[in-house]
Amino acid sequence: PVAHAVAAPVSTAPAATDAGKHAGAVTSPMVGTAYLAPQPGAKAFVEVGTRVKAGDTLLIIEAMKTMNQIPAPRSGIVTQILVEDGQPVEFGEVMMIVE
Repeated sequence: PVAHAVAAPVSTAPAATDAGKHAGAVTSPMVGTAYLAPQPGAKAFVEVGTRVKAGDTLLIIEAMKTMNQIPAPRSGIVTQILVEDGQPVEFGEVMMIVE
């Protein structure tokens, strides 16, 4: 009998743990619902490729009926958006990467 090598599946997406270690990781400061735009039907605050300055609003998180603006931790370019509009998020969850 001949042994056949089986290739392991290769993931093209970075692991969440890798994203969490990134210096530009934007993590959720609370449990809530992430919104990428200021209101339904509006243009998103940012998209992949958007250049931001430290303090610019990246998204909002609704928690207990309060809308909380989430600022960019540093100036740079948004390289990844890891949440969908209206997605529930947990405390510490990585939502975006700014490089």
